[in-house]
Amino acid sequence: MASAAIYSLFIINKSGGLIYYKDYGSAGRTDTNDSLRLASLWHSMHAISQQLSPTPGCEGIDLLQAHNFDLHCFQSLTGTKFFAVCETGAQNIEILLKVIYELYTDFVLKNPFYEMEMPIRCELFDLNLAQIIQKDRVALLGR
Repeated sequence: MASAAIYSLFIINKSGGLIYYKDYGSAGRTDTNDSLRLASLWHSMHAISQQLSPTPGCEGIDLLQAHNFDLHCFQSLTGTKFFAVCETGAQNIEILLKVIYELYTDFVLKNPFYEMEMPIRCELFDLNLAQIIQKDRVALLGR
């Protein structure tokens, strides 16, 4: 198993469609249909949690902790959600998701050939994302 903190990364558009998925060596690899179902499920849970929260101004679930993994979520102001399935106790994932959001704005949204809300097919985004994840893996080896 890889020593990375992140097992997989999902980007979901504001209407709940999966627009990007990347697997980073999780033990149970998911196929395309499973990743679509997971993204849809997460989008629904996130929306329901906003409505059911007893505190006003709740923005949804930021962290879901399970026995074998943590699920971190960052929602942009436009409603696009970035969530990462990580090893339990992984540190600074919120910061990493914000850096990934910056990559998204720099390389996807500024791409004149990208259509909003459509699947992300951008080589520069993939390359820079791989570098960021690799830096995260190197930082983990130093702990």
